[in-house]
Amino acid sequence: MIQRSHRPMMLLALALAPALVIAAPKPGERLSFVSCPIVRDTRSVPCWLSEHAGELYYLTIQSDVSAEVQPPMLGHQVLVEGVVSDAPQICGGVVLKSVRLSVMPERDANCDTMLPADDRYTIDFNPRPPGPSGGRLAFAPDPGAAKPPPKYEGRQTIEIYFDFDKGVSFRHPADLVSVLERARAIGAKSGSVTGMRGAHRLSDGTLLQESPGIAQRRADEVARLLEGAGLNLPLTTYTADGESEADGVEDWRSRRVTVVLEP
Repeated sequence: MIQRSHRPMMLLALALAPALVIAAPKPGERLSFVSCPIVRDTRSVPCWLSEHAGELYYLTIQSDVSAEVQPPMLGHQVLVEGVVSDAPQICGGVVLKSVRLSVMPERDANCDTMLPADDRYTIDFNPRPPGPSGGRLAFAPDPGAAKPPPKYEGRQTIEIYFDFDKGVSFRHPADLVSVLERARAIGAKSGSVTGMRGAHRLSDGTLLQESPGIAQRRADEVARLLEGAGLNLPLTTYTADGESEADGVEDWRSRRVTVVLEP
């Protein structure tokens, strides 16, 4: 008796089966993923995109250090955290609101995609006036910021947030100045600085953690900068791990330093 193989029939059935369709994320859905950034040229200013699960997402435009959202860079993957919006697509990508971007420290030669300008995509962009960037030094005040009268009383807790595996940068002047102002206002006698190692639950369930020594590095760096700026009081440094906070909802908050001031 001749035995017939069922394999050709199985292959034919698979070939004729409808392709598996992955539903696109809905507005309001949180996303957290690591992917290569993509830069697309436009007639006004380059825009940055990134692909995840077959969908292209708009991240931000190319800008300088004074921008609220700093662009990623080619040659490195980027950690993208944001919420899917229902806004019209920009540069061909789904727009994320409340987006936070962190350039991953390791080099990745695959992250080198540059797309040419496409007349379908335009960016409304008003460039800043000629001259130096609007970036400031670490403790320089923001001349354009409206400051309400400080009303600080009692114990003060200040949270300072960081990019992935990074320490203090040009983004932190307001946080550091706030510590100094509050310490003076309450007549602080002592304080503590706790650095936390961030952890992130990505959308695919993967747990992403920062390097083991980053918590101590952040605590030491913040304490040193505050002391150098004139905060003349004893500061005790501690470390913590944010793995227990990693639930996929605003996990960027685990990348932090907590400064506590005691009157």
